[in-house]
Amino acid sequence: MRPNNYFIEYIRSAGLCPTRQRIALAKLLFQGDDRHVTAEELYNEALSEKMKVSLATVYNTLHQFTEAGMLREISVDTNRSYFDTNTRKHHHFYFEKDGKLGDIPDGMISIGKLPEAPNGTKIKCIDVVVTITDSNNDY
Repeated sequence: MRPNNYFIEYIRSAGLCPTRQRIALAKLLFQGDDRHVTAEELYNEALSEKMKVSLATVYNTLHQFTEAGMLREISVDTNRSYFDTNTRKHHHFYFEKDGKLGDIPDGMISIGKLPEAPNGTKIKCIDVVVTITDSNNDY
């Protein structure tokens, strides 16, 4: 179990002020292994830990952590985003039935020819999300 000062320093090193709520949410996010979590899932975890936090605060904190480079946001559709504690570049499976996100092992995706970026822009990164459904639900 990591001590409070670990999370305080981690938040500070990202350029953020370590508020009580940021520290508490960072503990939930970064205490164990890498994970993918929605804002609603983290909010429910916080409530089960008897934390006094609003859903809006959870959303704001997740976005602040993402902007500071502590998380990656993965959008699976226009209504659902996951926050990934593993910030290195990698791709994902989205398990449609369970609403879960999982990592695709390194080397399993290869990207061919890319389009040229519009004038004045450059490609920052490529995120691949492969949606998985039951084999009985062929579309």
